[in-house]
Amino acid sequence: MPKEQGRKVIVSNRRARHDYSILDTYEAGLVLVGTEVKSLRAGRASLADAFATVDDGEVWLRGVHIQEYEHGTWTNHEARRKRKLLLHRGEIEKLIGKTKETGLSLVPLSMYFKDGKVKVELALARGRKAHDKRQAIAKRDAEREMAKAMGRAVKGKYRG
Repeated sequence: MPKEQGRKVIVSNRRARHDYSILDTYEAGLVLVGTEVKSLRAGRASLADAFATVDDGEVWLRGVHIQEYEHGTWTNHEARRKRKLLLHRGEIEKLIGKTKETGLSLVPLSMYFKDGKVKVELALARGRKAHDKRQAIAKRDAEREMAKAMGRAVKGKYRG
């Protein structure tokens, strides 16, 4: 059987980019059991309430819901257990220092297969206030309007 190549996204946390300002991102491996991997291959996961913590020099992913494998037996996994993240020691030390700052959180942005292994894109993020969210939406809409106008101008259909 050929070895998997590339990156296949399982689930992404689109709400995180809206609720948080992303400062830095990290790629982390994930310690899983067999039925969790089979359930992930079927795309049955949710990052809706997920977050990461640093406890005793280890990074843990909490609140991720990986649905139980439907063909599993008594060896099936618990849907919302805490899962260990695999990072380099230097990255963990950086995260320990950064998460001690007030207002910074570790939020998973996406979970994906990379060359057959499950990875998590983890973001160091600062929560946004409601007015910051409105400003971000207004800025995005303005950029979209400019892009549309530029596209029309290039095509010769500009109505300004």
